[in-house]
Amino acid sequence: MTDLTPNSSFSLTLRLEIPNRVGMLANVTQAISNSGGNFGQIDLIEQTRHISIREITVDAASTEHAEAIVQAVKALPDIKVLNVYDRTFNLHRGGKISIASRIPLKTVSDLAMAYTPGVGRICNAIAQDPEEVYKLTIKQNTVAIVTDGSAVLGLGNLGPEAALPVMEGKAMLFKEFAGIDAFPICLATQDTDEIVSTVKNIAPVFGGVNLEDIAAPRCFEIEERLRRELDIPVFHDDQHGTAIVTLAALFNALKLVHKSMDQIRIVINGAGAAGIAIARLLRKAGAEKIWLCDSKGILSVSRTDLTEEKREFAVKAQGTLAGAMQGADVFIGVSIPGVLTPEMVRSMTKDSIVFAMANPIPEIQPELVSAEVAVIATGRSDYPNQINNVLAFPGVFRGALDCRAQTITTSMYLEAASAIASLIKPTDLDKEHIIPSVFDERVATTVAAAVQRAARQDGVARS
Repeated sequence: MTDLTPNSSFSLTLRLEIPNRVGMLANVTQAISNSGGNFGQIDLIEQTRHISIREITVDAASTEHAEAIVQAVKALPDIKVLNVYDRTFNLHRGGKISIASRIPLKTVSDLAMAYTPGVGRICNAIAQDPEEVYKLTIKQNTVAIVTDGSAVLGLGNLGPEAALPVMEGKAMLFKEFAGIDAFPICLATQDTDEIVSTVKNIAPVFGGVNLEDIAAPRCFEIEERLRRELDIPVFHDDQHGTAIVTLAALFNALKLVHKSMDQIRIVINGAGAAGIAIARLLRKAGAEKIWLCDSKGILSVSRTDLTEEKREFAVKAQGTLAGAMQGADVFIGVSIPGVLTPEMVRSMTKDSIVFAMANPIPEIQPELVSAEVAVIATGRSDYPNQINNVLAFPGVFRGALDCRAQTITTSMYLEAASAIASLIKPTDLDKEHIIPSVFDERVATTVAAAVQRAARQDGVARS
């Protein structure tokens, strides 16, 4: 399935020289419209009696679509294409983050206190009382974003260098939404023991560890071992961030359809890190009937190819995803584009709920079934009900860092999900508004407060 919707991830700026005559700009806009481009800003850069130079921003649906738009403009007589900028590539040039000093160094006195000889006093203070590292260094507000590049977005095993742009983006989100200084740590190994050892060795710098884009099933062991062997919070966002926001959305969707968690049957397609984590958290939240499917169908007790994590959710039922969907109340997709059909959705119960979260192209395009379901959500920003991890991880780490949590518990996940759901007032709840916007400024602080309360109740908070 191909998604033909133009979006900003394939955004171009065309710099054009256009004869200063009536109708010439209209010819350009017509060519772009006929090619399916979606207009953004049009800027006049320079103008004389004879020509005008304009920059036109256009969203396309793919690299090929973008090239078709450019060729359509180039084919116009008397129009010169001076330059074409890929806005996404331009945004990433030189990287997206930097390190800045908090304190100006303008005098010899400043230098003597910030560095040698004054810094020696600080080193001795920490050596005598290691807990002082939280007060006197960046550790109190710093998170390591650790990956091995083995499961980058939906793109697969691209390696550490290709994973770096994602980790930079993650660092931006930490800073923007929670004021946390996070730094990418992209490891040139995919060996579990080496990853665990490396993270343990760099842990003195960081107040927490966010694991990212590490393939299943290794990610389960890596997280479990690091949690056991470190005294700072370790959080695998692909698992728990996804699970928290999914649960928050489901809490509110169930309110709309007047169904209870313990009565519904949930089908989850995708039994990797995210699918397993979602299933585990839904079970903790009271769900009793969960059927997981992978590429071979339902995780059945009769199958002999299941990993330990998959066996945890094996059921007596057998068959394909299509069979699992019959009579289901909820579908949650963390899998691949186009795997869900309208016929499968129609086989669900009345007032069905569909979360099609494959990104960038969901398991089913919402417009195909929006009239036939009570609620539909995706992972995309251009549809209602975006289920996005940024609603969870900044607030989770803000709360964990602020109370110096030793670890992150299931109760902290559950309270974070409830906090996110609570931001939608009952009077505002409807089929296109079950989850707050990622730009809602209340989210991170509300989640952080809930996480701190849960940490204290669980006895893992140190301050």
